[in-house]
Amino acid sequence: MIYWELFFTFFKIGAFTFGGGYAMLPFIQAEVQQKGWMALQDLVNFIAVSESTPGPFAVNIATYVGTETGGFLGACFATIGVVLPSFVIILIIARCLKKFQNSSLVKGCLSGLKPAVVGLIAASLLSIGQTVFFPDGFYWTVFLSPAFLCSLVIFTLMLFLQWKKFHPIWIILLSAGLGLVAGYLGLLEPTIAT
Repeated sequence: MIYWELFFTFFKIGAFTFGGGYAMLPFIQAEVQQKGWMALQDLVNFIAVSESTPGPFAVNIATYVGTETGGFLGACFATIGVVLPSFVIILIIARCLKKFQNSSLVKGCLSGLKPAVVGLIAASLLSIGQTVFFPDGFYWTVFLSPAFLCSLVIFTLMLFLQWKKFHPIWIILLSAGLGLVAGYLGLLEPTIAT
């Protein structure tokens, strides 16, 4: 039954991923592609959408995959699956935190997890970057394409605004607006290398 498969898949992802939604991306991508639930391009498109919608990133992705795969009930099962491990773990930690707060074993474990989380986020960045900018393979002409140059301008502008301490909501709205304009003008159409 697809509902239980969604639940257990996202329960497993939620239970064994540390570092939040971005660290989950490689696992979500692998599971979604292995099970044939959706195309990678659809997942990448929703990653962009989930960044501009309210709520935790991992919950948004789980809900989307669940909806696309099993409708409303699929969304419920996938969302509960991804949230339940964190909920249970936080309850356990809250009960034991005072006792183990200064434990060198706990501090060492958490310190060891930090590089793994950074690596998972970097893997997500590379995988999604490849899908967005190099879907047909790596060609130097991609760097001269209007889609890449437009994305680079938007990215640079957003970094500058973040550095100037603009509120993230304005950065998201401006980025979405620039993306809409660029898309309307046809600047974000991928260039196929020949």
